[in-house]
Amino acid sequence: MNEGLISFLSQFDGHKAFVKMISDFAGTDATSTISFFIYLAACLAVVGVMATIGGLGTYAERKISADLQARQGPNRVGPFGLLQMLADGVKMILKEDIIPSAADKPMFIMAPMLCIVGVFGSLAVVPFSSGFILSDLNVGVFYLLGISSLVGVGIFIGGYSSNSKWSMLGGMRGASQIISYEIPVTLSIIAIVVLSGGMSFGTLIGGQGGFPHEWYILHNPFTFIAFFVYFIGALAETNRAPFDLPEAESELVSGYHTEYTGMRFAFFALAEYIEVFVVCGVAAALFFGGWKVPFDLGTGEAFSALPPIIAKNIGQILQLGSFFTKTLLLYYVVIWIRWTLPRLRVDQLMTLCWKYLTPIALFNLIMIAVWAYAFDGKSMFELFTAMGSGSTGGH
Repeated sequence: MNEGLISFLSQFDGHKAFVKMISDFAGTDATSTISFFIYLAACLAVVGVMATIGGLGTYAERKISADLQARQGPNRVGPFGLLQMLADGVKMILKEDIIPSAADKPMFIMAPMLCIVGVFGSLAVVPFSSGFILSDLNVGVFYLLGISSLVGVGIFIGGYSSNSKWSMLGGMRGASQIISYEIPVTLSIIAIVVLSGGMSFGTLIGGQGGFPHEWYILHNPFTFIAFFVYFIGALAETNRAPFDLPEAESELVSGYHTEYTGMRFAFFALAEYIEVFVVCGVAAALFFGGWKVPFDLGTGEAFSALPPIIAKNIGQILQLGSFFTKTLLLYYVVIWIRWTLPRLRVDQLMTLCWKYLTPIALFNLIMIAVWAYAFDGKSMFELFTAMGSGSTGGH
């Protein structure tokens, strides 16, 4: 049913014994039913954790921006202001839900739902660890690019359906920049797919190691450039500054969600912060080794003296720690950039994409394919090591 979480749990005798007990009690094979409920529980857990991270993202945004500007930030609601996100949630729930009388009501209601569905749907292939990925699809990259595009559709529909010139301008900006920046982002991802030889995130991470010289970002000069192309494009796709033109409050009041109130507005904000986590997690998987841990500690073999189930669980905890550390560090950089760089103009935004990032991404894709063929996929570190030992490989 699922090549990620369920296959991992199937290794343990406790899971097998539980399935057998339920099957004997029910008088039929309950494997599929149990797998479904385990998968459902895992999905609900991921949604709950990501919703919490989305809320904490608003807190982190305020505290980091305050630190950069020598302010205090939230410090009254709860210890260190940590309960500020709960106060915001209560405020959003209690606010009146208003739909403009001239709005296209079905599309107005559907827009924030599309954003939420697109973001939560992309979590299915985010590789938190080797044993905790909801579904390690063999076309995981293709699925991710497809499902995440719903966010752009939701932003455009939100602006279009509001029957407001400010919202319409924000929606048009959002559609144009998201569609445009998908090209360099996709080309940069495909470059890593070419290097690794597969589109599943398990394959992408499996080709890397736990040490920095084993990550794809340092594999060759072109993957190093590909990361920055991907990261800049991801900032634009998530509408983060300096590419936050769809919600430029200084000129559009609030952009595509100007007419939204209460929880509908909250869904747009929640989708943005979770999407930032997703693109940072994908960057960690593509370029920084994902959940890989140095010295193969994540496999649990280093703890072979312990019972196998404990050793594997320790390995999974280390993998989760590795993935979240890399992802949250990139998350910090995203917030840091917002409060450091000024917003671009629309023409500068499009010029950067079509005249610079897209040609660079296309050139990178070709050169990475050439590198993989010429050097049998070996990294710079492997080539230097081979040269030092007097043996080289390649065509």
